[in-house]
Amino acid sequence: MEEYPSKQPTENLDDPPNSRLFVVTSRSITEDELRESFSVFGDIQGVWVVKDKQTKESKGICYVKFAKSSQACLAMEEMHGKVLVEGTKPVKVFIAQSRSSTRHRDVEDEELTRIFVMIPKTFSEEDLKNTFKEYGDIEYCVIIKNKFTGESKGLGYVRYYKPSQAALAIENCDKTYRAILAEPRTKATVTEDYTAGAARGDYVGAADSMNQYSFPMADPGSYPVIDYRSGDFTRCLMMSTRAALTQEQIFALFDLIPGMEYCELQRDAYGMSKGHALIRYSNLGSAVYAKEKLNGFEYPPGNRLAVNFVDDGEDRSSPVGRMAMQFVAAQMMSAVWNGPSTSQVIKPPGFSAVSPMSRVQTDVNLPPIKKLAPPDSKAKERLFVVFSPSPLPPDVLEDVFCRFGSLIEVHLVPGRKVGYMKYADKQCADEAMAALHGRVVNGVKMKVMLADPPREESHKRPRTY
Repeated sequence: MEEYPSKQPTENLDDPPNSRLFVVTSRSITEDELRESFSVFGDIQGVWVVKDKQTKESKGICYVKFAKSSQACLAMEEMHGKVLVEGTKPVKVFIAQSRSSTRHRDVEDEELTRIFVMIPKTFSEEDLKNTFKEYGDIEYCVIIKNKFTGESKGLGYVRYYKPSQAALAIENCDKTYRAILAEPRTKATVTEDYTAGAARGDYVGAADSMNQYSFPMADPGSYPVIDYRSGDFTRCLMMSTRAALTQEQIFALFDLIPGMEYCELQRDAYGMSKGHALIRYSNLGSAVYAKEKLNGFEYPPGNRLAVNFVDDGEDRSSPVGRMAMQFVAAQMMSAVWNGPSTSQVIKPPGFSAVSPMSRVQTDVNLPPIKKLAPPDSKAKERLFVVFSPSPLPPDVLEDVFCRFGSLIEVHLVPGRKVGYMKYADKQCADEAMAALHGRVVNGVKMKVMLADPPREESHKRPRTY
């Protein structure tokens, strides 16, 4: 397949970086229609429709090259999901894969929104924010500091909400800031000497080595999880959850421990939560305390959080550094084990319980708890419940479904995300179904339906032929 005419100099396709779009559209869309639709965002240097070599028909894939990265990013943000010509399907727009990248980038790509800059050592985070806020809304600013003295290293990160804002900042800010996109670390062996990197013009490598806040966007299994019993404490934690927690809920929970400087829920290419988040504290003691207090903590009730240390890339091999780390860890462990229980210290935000003693958090007003029907009661109605993303614990389900009266028992089907609720009274079952169908309990959405009559309750005589 020939993507571009041979006369097009391929060495200019990625100059400047991230200035070329990859567009998935209908096969009927022409080059002129693409050019007309995208030209409103900037100077277009070329449009190429990928065609079949045999039939010469469009494959529904095309490329649009802009003069500036900010123009391409703005076009991606505005045109993704839009219909170019009436009667055709919505287009999908990405930043095209470059020689230095292994994939196309979309509007949710963190790598396109965070820039790395050189700044005066006298700059505060407020100074950094004020300097770069003219290019767009800033999510956060971070100044890299010496981990021993606390002094600025003259380096920082600025995270914008949109790729086009980061691109504008790189293009238009004072050149003395030497702004570039902050790539995530991809190599295990990188120098921490920024001066040496700058001398040879290797700013990307320097950004990688100094990046305390970027991690590979991968599944939890790929993170170097550390066994805290070995003494390898770090300031960085990974939290995993089954419930559908939001960024705001996770931030508020971990911010209860003083010193949190970074917290981000990891998302996939479609913007959906991956079920884990990365949290970093400014000091070791806070991270140790957060790990001990929140690992295994039920939030919301019925959903246990898993919190582990992950490698933060810091050098702890020096005797002084290791002694200091172990001293702080021992002090914090002593405070944790001799202090109040987790339930007395942690008051999770974002949810309101049904009652002070309830383990249930839901978006519906529930009646008070009622006693279960006798176990030997005859089941007059059964409800079939489908759980998403995973089943609730039996005790939580019993707490919820008993409130409508006459509940006999709760049964979960092993290995599946479904269960049955048996009722001794049909009206009670109908009320439970009406109140709970489509509702969310402890982060789990439920579909509640009438179950098919069990075979053992059928009194019909089998047919004979």
